[in-house]
Amino acid sequence: MSNQIYRLTSLAHGGGCGCKIAPSVLQDILSGMPAATPYANLLVGAETSDDAAVWDLDGQTSIIATTDFFMPMVDDPYIFGRIAATNAISDIYAMGGTPIFALAIVGMPIDKMDPADIRAILAGGVSLCTEAGIPVAGGHSIDCPEPVYGLAVIGTCPTAQIKRNSVARPGDRLILTKSLGVGIYSAAIKKDELDADAYEEMIASTTLLNRIGSTLGANPAVHAMTDVTGFGILGHALEMARGAGVTVRLDLGALPFLREAERLLQAGFVTGASHRNWKSYGHDVRLPGGTEDWRRHLLTDPQTSGGLLIAVDPSSADGILETIRDAGYPGAAIIGTVEAGAPLVEVT
Repeated sequence: MSNQIYRLTSLAHGGGCGCKIAPSVLQDILSGMPAATPYANLLVGAETSDDAAVWDLDGQTSIIATTDFFMPMVDDPYIFGRIAATNAISDIYAMGGTPIFALAIVGMPIDKMDPADIRAILAGGVSLCTEAGIPVAGGHSIDCPEPVYGLAVIGTCPTAQIKRNSVARPGDRLILTKSLGVGIYSAAIKKDELDADAYEEMIASTTLLNRIGSTLGANPAVHAMTDVTGFGILGHALEMARGAGVTVRLDLGALPFLREAERLLQAGFVTGASHRNWKSYGHDVRLPGGTEDWRRHLLTDPQTSGGLLIAVDPSSADGILETIRDAGYPGAAIIGTVEAGAPLVEVT
């Protein structure tokens, strides 16, 4: 089959982290699962909606394990592979760890896709893993109605340096390392309405490894960390608030966005996931009175391979921000604070 007779994104009902099950639905599905309490070495499980599982080997070193996969958000198969790999590896960095190897997760509609495109997806993933300094050591594949690709990733970290999403402290300042708006750009791609410059901006962001997380893991002034993906900045900030039992306050004017995000939203480019996200957690979010729907969608927009959300000691925030920017994240910004109070997100 020639890869000229179909668009990769046309083979899937959604794309990127916008494919995630809505937070409220996921919570309901997982509500009957037993807690993994009998395992003393399991330091991080599913209890706090953290980014990866953590197993303490010997009191000194921990193993971090994660898996992430989704359907295509771009039509270039090689780029799709690179984005999916970047996104999967991010969970290791978000725990303060260092990845050591990956396994590929592959589901493809064999009767609809050119094998050359499937090879290109895999090659894109391998190329990104090579940049991260890890091998793709194996994996599993199935014939699937829609194209799905991702990785299971294993990493390590000194046990004392593990960063959870649930230990933010009142007084902390919040730093975000990448600009928001990836879901909006993805919606525009679906309708051929994203120009070349904006497309390159999106690819640069979604294929930028969050490797700064490994450095931040060693910094005691960094208290909590998570990455911002399918639930949007509000959803992942709310997970941090609920885990720590605090109020997260976000400064709307300080949030970094991709250059065309606001214009495209006002033109109607919004994902279904954005609506599902708000329906799932809007009751625990406080927005300024009179907030327009398009501004709310900026905050619920699902990110694919988004940035790290980091809670840091206020006295170290400016220095940590400078370190992050110097490491190659020019869009990083201080976007809010953590305060004592009910577990919710307030936007000002």
